[in-house]
Amino acid sequence: MIRKLLILSLLCLFSSCDSPYKSSKNKQEIIVAFQPYSGFSDSEVKRLEQTVTNYYGVSTTALPKTTIPQRFFINIKAPRFRADSIIKDLKRNKPDSIDYIIGLTPKDISFTKKNAAGITKSPEYKYKDWGIFGLGYRPGPSCVVSTYRIKGHNTNHTFERLQKIVLHELGHNIGLPHCPNEYCFMRDAAEKISTIDAVEMNLCDACKEKINLPVK
Repeated sequence: MIRKLLILSLLCLFSSCDSPYKSSKNKQEIIVAFQPYSGFSDSEVKRLEQTVTNYYGVSTTALPKTTIPQRFFINIKAPRFRADSIIKDLKRNKPDSIDYIIGLTPKDISFTKKNAAGITKSPEYKYKDWGIFGLGYRPGPSCVVSTYRIKGHNTNHTFERLQKIVLHELGHNIGLPHCPNEYCFMRDAAEKISTIDAVEMNLCDACKEKINLPVK
């Protein structure tokens, strides 16, 4: 998530991109689908649909629950699923009628964290299989979010973290890079769950302007 992935995941590739709000579609015509995986709460899917609709002004839907392909499973440092493989699979199998698709899983997910030169960060044993909250293309049609690492003080706290991460990863899909504003939910978590707690459930004015959201 909320962590830099170069080239393949495009999380923090500072290139130009088109916002869907500047495309030929109206916001209400854009469809964001949730792909829940085994073990993810049905009630939380419905609540997240409402979160995304309310914030971004798009239409949402939920696809039938499925399982993460076993070929994405690894056990290098711990039993995990590769987030980069998941978002590629979501992209490849996304229905044409869907603009963006968000995978939701309770399983631990990971990717290889690299530096600006595309080399695995040091120490390699730490970053070769790095556990994350979520991951998404920037820009692109797919992202994935895991609840494995975001357990809070209570269910409301956990769900608030989940909402921020989902809005963040979808923000990357839309084209938003990480933001330096300490209160914007597009801020890079910088490997800390405390960063998620510190940001608001809101974009800063600069990020809103990039995707034509009303600035308040």
